[in-house]
Amino acid sequence: MKENESKYQAPALDKGLDILEYLSAQSIPLSQTEIAIGIEKTPNEIYRMLMSLESRGYILRDEVSGKYRLSLKLFYLSHRHSPIDELRKAAQFPLEELANSVRQSCHLSILYMNQVMVIIHAKSPGPIALSIEEGNLFPLPLTASGKVLLAYMPEAERNTILKNNAIFKKYAKPQQEDFLNSLNEIQQTGSYFKNSDAVSGVTDISVPIGIASNNGIIACLTISMLNALNSDQAIDSKIILAEANKCVKKIEQRIGV
Repeated sequence: MKENESKYQAPALDKGLDILEYLSAQSIPLSQTEIAIGIEKTPNEIYRMLMSLESRGYILRDEVSGKYRLSLKLFYLSHRHSPIDELRKAAQFPLEELANSVRQSCHLSILYMNQVMVIIHAKSPGPIALSIEEGNLFPLPLTASGKVLLAYMPEAERNTILKNNAIFKKYAKPQQEDFLNSLNEIQQTGSYFKNSDAVSGVTDISVPIGIASNNGIIACLTISMLNALNSDQAIDSKIILAEANKCVKKIEQRIGV
């Protein structure tokens, strides 16, 4: 370990963050022993940290089982002064309006830690709808949003991300070339319209938001259409794409792009 890295380490803070990150990745409450095993510590090593996190309201302990789970405090803190708050506020009404007009679910995504994060979702008004949880992370190469975000990224940054992406690295050379060509096609057409690689029976239409800004693309709007709903009453995809572009313009006007 480098001397400057060791000098500024805070073991207690690291331990607390390890606990929070581990609990956030689990779907069920965990005991002190289970958490300790998960972060490769002993139960005694994390006892004081669990007490501290509980007293500060970051985790909750069940009175019967004694197991721990995350509270809503992190969610609350993340939404007090979030840099994406303005984007969410600007997008909420146009996105709901779009979902109602095309009768399909839609969502906004951004790039977060080289993954796709869904920041806001509008559900289709129909009886059957695709729901995508806000805050979820998805791999860049396997999502329509990820491909659009990659397509409008500076080339050097894109190459660095793909070079370190586990999924892209597993592609054979011809497959990597096809993938890069598809990104160029997105730039040329200004949108992405294909069957989803992540979910069977879903067609995605994705368009960029903010490409006119000095900072380049800031988000991606995606409409996820359930193929099972494509009946005689289904709206033509060209109309849906046009409505998506109208929605993008409304959002961009609201955020001053």
